[in-house]
Amino acid sequence: MAAAAAAVLLAVTATACGPDGNAASGAGSSAAGEQKAGGPRLPDGAPTSLDDLKKWQDGGWKNWEKWAHKAQDFANPIIKDHWKADRMAQAQAAPDVGVRASEAVGGSGATDPEPRPINAEEVARPYHRNMAPVGKIFFDSPKGPMVCSGTIVEDPAHPGKSNLVWTAGHCVHSGRQGGWMRNIVFVPSYNDHGVPMSQVGTAPTEQVTPYGRFWADWITTSGEWIDMGSSSSGNGGSAYDFAVLHVRPENGGGKSLQETVGAAAQVWFNAPHADRISSVKAFGYPAAPPYDGARMMACLDRPGRLTMQQGTPAMDRIGCTMTGGTSGGGWFVGRGGKLTLISNTSISSNAHTWLAGPYLGPEAQRVFSTISAKFAGR
Repeated sequence: MAAAAAAVLLAVTATACGPDGNAASGAGSSAAGEQKAGGPRLPDGAPTSLDDLKKWQDGGWKNWEKWAHKAQDFANPIIKDHWKADRMAQAQAAPDVGVRASEAVGGSGATDPEPRPINAEEVARPYHRNMAPVGKIFFDSPKGPMVCSGTIVEDPAHPGKSNLVWTAGHCVHSGRQGGWMRNIVFVPSYNDHGVPMSQVGTAPTEQVTPYGRFWADWITTSGEWIDMGSSSSGNGGSAYDFAVLHVRPENGGGKSLQETVGAAAQVWFNAPHADRISSVKAFGYPAAPPYDGARMMACLDRPGRLTMQQGTPAMDRIGCTMTGGTSGGGWFVGRGGKLTLISNTSISSNAHTWLAGPYLGPEAQRVFSTISAKFAGR
């Protein structure tokens, strides 16, 4: 943890502090793959018998005719060895959520001038020594296997033993015109030594998945994202494009994700707005050209503001050349000597010159508190 925090603290500093009041909103939450008396829970429209679970695991999950949309309809039964190294290497970047300059809301205090591009730099390897909380999120969509980025975050209900992962809402749910993704897993410190993607499929398991694979068994995202969000272009829903996963190891075990990895980032809700933060560092695994998803990258910049729709919170925006696959990756500052998450990558310019992420205000805090409370007594 100390090494992970130090890597960011060398270059990142937060200035000023104080809460901010935004309009309250509801959160969308869902149970996934819980073992109940009637058998494991399957996605909307699927029976709950063990026989049908086997059918699901044997390929029934590929049927997208009934695509669960509502918060309570998500389920994610574990399919052992579904995400082997070669299949992970084939996963594509989640569709770019691009924005044209004309789509932003202008006017004083709403959107700052577009930042200059900042070239992404490789994170020092091995990743588990330099940025252990960051990893890749893999999931199946109607368009095939895809990837995003995510971050292990601290859980106040389980100090030092968190099983929570922060990411973007569009990495788990496609928004108003779609539904929940399937076979969602988190791999911390993916491809730990950053070998070329052409070699990842044959690299030793301990390098590709040094801590194993962790399946989401519960997810919360914002009701605004489910009702408004678009996975093809930025809009007002982008201001609420965040999600939190509760995970469990594919192969079982008594240790939590945080104990297994040895690190987690704290989340700073209602942090200073972009114009009051001196710099922020965004991390992720860009997988769309010119990148291939094999290596963890980062951009450091002073954030500005971007508003996508009147009446929605201003997002944070930085210059950065990272592409698709970076979605969901954490934005960090140093606070009190700890690695601290203040946003996640949500949208980018069509030319991949900047990234924007949601402000983590009351809505995000409610989403986080919901999932933390759900597992508080477990």
